[in-house]
Amino acid sequence: MLSIRLPDGSLVEHPEHATAHDVALAISPRLAVAAMGAVVNGTVVDVMRPLAEVTDERPIPVELLMEKDPRSLGILRHSCAHIMARAVMRLWPGVELAFGPTTGQGYYYDISCPHKISEDDFPRIEAEMQNIVDAGEVFERFICDRTEALKLVEGMDQKLKVEHINTGLASHPTVSFYRQGNFVDLCRGPHVPDAKRVKAFKLLSIAGAYWKGDASGKQLQRLYGTAWFSQKDLDAYLDQVNEAKRRDHRVLGKQLGLFTISQEVGQGFCLWMPKGAMIRSILEEFIKKELVKLGYQPVYTPHVARVELYETSGHFPYYRDSQFAPLFGHDGGQLVDFWIRKLRANDLTSEQEMHLLASAKLTGADLSDFPSNGSNEEKIETLRKWEKQQERYLLKPMNCPHHIQIYKAQHRSYRDLPVRLAEFGTVYRHEQSGELNGMLRVRGLTQDDAHLFCTAEQVEEEFRSTIELVRFVLASVGLDDYRIQLSLRDPASDKYAGPPEMWEKAENTLRKVLKDSGLPSSERAGEAAFYGPKLDFMVRDCIGREWQLGTVQLDFLLPERFQLEYVGADNHVHRPVMIHRAPFGSMERFTGMLIEHFAGAFPLWLAPEQVRVMSISDKFEEYARQVEARFRTAGFRVSADLRGTKINAKVRDAQVELIPYMLVVGGKDQENGTVSVRDRIEGDLGAMPIDQALAKLQEEVTERRIRQVSDKKFQQFDDQASEANEY
Repeated sequence: MLSIRLPDGSLVEHPEHATAHDVALAISPRLAVAAMGAVVNGTVVDVMRPLAEVTDERPIPVELLMEKDPRSLGILRHSCAHIMARAVMRLWPGVELAFGPTTGQGYYYDISCPHKISEDDFPRIEAEMQNIVDAGEVFERFICDRTEALKLVEGMDQKLKVEHINTGLASHPTVSFYRQGNFVDLCRGPHVPDAKRVKAFKLLSIAGAYWKGDASGKQLQRLYGTAWFSQKDLDAYLDQVNEAKRRDHRVLGKQLGLFTISQEVGQGFCLWMPKGAMIRSILEEFIKKELVKLGYQPVYTPHVARVELYETSGHFPYYRDSQFAPLFGHDGGQLVDFWIRKLRANDLTSEQEMHLLASAKLTGADLSDFPSNGSNEEKIETLRKWEKQQERYLLKPMNCPHHIQIYKAQHRSYRDLPVRLAEFGTVYRHEQSGELNGMLRVRGLTQDDAHLFCTAEQVEEEFRSTIELVRFVLASVGLDDYRIQLSLRDPASDKYAGPPEMWEKAENTLRKVLKDSGLPSSERAGEAAFYGPKLDFMVRDCIGREWQLGTVQLDFLLPERFQLEYVGADNHVHRPVMIHRAPFGSMERFTGMLIEHFAGAFPLWLAPEQVRVMSISDKFEEYARQVEARFRTAGFRVSADLRGTKINAKVRDAQVELIPYMLVVGGKDQENGTVSVRDRIEGDLGAMPIDQALAKLQEEVTERRIRQVSDKKFQQFDDQASEANEY
């Protein structure tokens, strides 16, 4: 018999082959019908999967998942991905399946299809999906050994699955499949019990993709969709999606002249146009003033540095795949760098190596001591020795190693600490072209970066101060709906540097700071930086979407790697602690998010053009210019529309351009020294003396007043963790 522990701590006994369905059935038949899945010792599984094969833990912890549990949505959506793939295969014979994971709010499936799918095909696909749902066939899991699995997928003419079993799953002695009627797919699961559990779904978009993300691989079609447990939830989500399209920063950025991306400059590199640059400049000056009050010191660092700097920090080669290739002073540098990577991957034949050796000689690289008959390790050591004799540079991926060198340039005493260094530093990441997204995902980004060097005793107070700074920044732009995520290491992963006791100390320090602050937070393992835990501010915008913006990180590792020191009160040398912090995150992402949050209608203090003066006719042009000069002298960003067009057309243009205030001047205004004030939100406010209008607008700027971001309340949807259910 199996001993099962339920969430309330009670223990129940079941036969050896019991499933979560059996556990539910023993409690209540209605519960067994309602269960969508189960969590067995931390693993989400089907309700029909034998519990004993999931874990060796005894008693087995089992939690049943119902429709209202957010974790059930991931199961539902993956099942819907299978239903979608099956529908496409019914409509167009010859389809090959790649991968079909879930995403934050839905799912996708990468397919090779002889028919080029377009949005015009969505109604047909959805109708076929509904037929599959109505049939209500069950999802059945079964296991095959490698030989059986290959025979099965070869028989189905699924060439991509054959390749994946031979390569990606080469170390797996067995693999699992799911059958639904006559549809079979290689899959880890889990799935809902049957297709009728899928109550509401919608196809969203179609895009291009590559097999396993390799641009040199087979080109595929990526079909996106979403699924929900009720039509009401689906409708609310689609309402949010449509509103998000209306607020798309890429569209608004072009319409309002905020930024552009030129293919001649390169994908992923934002060109800030004058209006967008004005918004960025305002944000930068705003936080610079606060940093001066808090004792930060400004620094500037170059855009490139020696590779060795990032090797010491660990950023290279740890983030190698998302960095631009190193720059070499020797023509053979790139060749040798490529050679080393191929050797490390054990992906080089003797013939290929002979060609590389010959090519290296052509570049003038002296590799006369290269051990052609040696081991890969000996070859790498020789190539690395040559490489280290050359100049190697890297486009800056992070600012922290540079700030560390500034700290290290002077003798430091405990009396000097904390040292707070701040920079709007531009860094570079070689993001995949398919992942680029306007200002939100770029290749060149400017961080409002700062690094604090302090004593162990100062850590808690400095960390609290940085948290308050992030909260102040978010409040200043009206972002008060957020949660704090404590991002921790995953003890089972090898991606984190430093000893476990260092991590425990850092994580416990952050837990204490959060507890003392009284701020609500949640913990998430596996999301820490490689050098330390961090606090991430997860912010909701006005339509309910969640964004990761400000971040504060604690770091005991880099001071050790760079041998940072200060002399303590005991006259002994000590190691400082580092805090990394960026309230905005990056200027590009933060501004892109604000464009969408405000739908381009920025509050008065942030608007690139705050006021537009409009003359009713040419007769009042001189007075309009005087009003414009008064507001400009008072510090407002103002322009004058003196065209000979009707005033209604001028007002309409200003409304379209989302100008916060319009000042209309005519005969009575000129006689009385007034302006007729028109508010973008409230409309006509009537005539006011110029001084009164100036005072009204100045008060709104000083308070950084946020008056309106949306006239509609949207349902909030939490992103679900993406799952690679397809192995």
